Amino acid sequence: MATDNIGITISNHLLLNQQLTEGATGSYTRLLQALVLACKIIQRDVAKAGLVDILGRAGTVNVQGEEVQKLDELANNTVKRRLSASGEVCGLVSEEEADIIEIPRQYPQGGYVVHFDPLDGSSNIDANVSIGTIFSIYRRVTEPSNDINLQDALQPGLKQVGAGYVIYGSSCILVFSTGQGVNGFTLDPSIGEFLLSHPNIKTPNKGKIYSINEGNYGYWDEPTKNYVDWLKNGYADHKIHYTARYVGSLVADFHRNLLYGGIFLYPADLKDPKKPQGKLRLMCEANPLAYIVEQAGGRASTGKERILEVEPRYIHQRTPLIIGSPDDVRVYEEFVEGKRG
Repeated sequence: MATDNIGITISNHLLLNQQLTEGATGSYTRLLQALVLACKIIQRDVAKAGLVDILGRAGTVNVQGEEVQKLDELANNTVKRRLSASGEVCGLVSEEEADIIEIPRQYPQGGYVVHFDPLDGSSNIDANVSIGTIFSIYRRVTEPSNDINLQDALQPGLKQVGAGYVIYGSSCILVFSTGQGVNGFTLDPSIGEFLLSHPNIKTPNKGKIYSINEGNYGYWDEPTKNYVDWLKNGYADHKIHYTARYVGSLVADFHRNLLYGGIFLYPADLKDPKKPQGKLRLMCEANPLAYIVEQAGGRASTGKERILEVEPRYIHQRTPLIIGSPDDVRVYEEFVEGKRG
């Protein structure tokens, strides 16, 4: 999807590109419109969070063993309701729930499976730091007459037919791709519409920003330590002075580096039994962002393997994630391969 008409609404953008797609039935457009509505509702709830009793912990723990925030629950339920009611999905997978979410029988069963993180960065909610929603869309691969199963849910990132994220911050921005480039839309609250604000996003080949939680330095492998030391000591090609920028909210860190260039790293934590493969989820975080960054000309890797080629084994699988400007990610991979150090 691509257009140069800055200010066009997201609805018109979707409909225009539907008309340009041979054989389009409108089902994919309806699915995306349901996601857009869900994100508008979440933005409304986030904006008034401090005025009503929806801040703080919900008193439960999710499948990842993390404390659930009240806004987590609201966001999760909102996405489930809107996508189920769209009639275009046959199953959902949420970061907050252990198993595949089946669509209630009162709704039509569609041909898509959606993985989503309803509120990424939710540990930052009470501090009013930017948070977001991440989503990933796949086509069903089993027969529609059968119940959805793991074959439908566990597809490699290469099989995605769309992905995106929303940032709820100083402005509400939705960025997505359907395999034809990346576009960003900003919500105009005065009219309640997302307007095209960032057409045809391209990430720089090389950046000046590195984003990593350096508090975990002692848990990293030697190539990662060597790479970060190399950046900090000014050895990066003897030309570029790298600056550390780390919010701790994946969507915020990723979005900044997507626009400005740079590299985000969440490697495996070798000494932390909770995160031997890193913290981030392959299906609902790494794959959708890898899809977007590649569409924008960037690169996403585990350090050893292209993220989009990783074969998933279970729905909440974790993975190291090295993502951003292509030249920066390649240099990190060279450290892993022993070509630098």
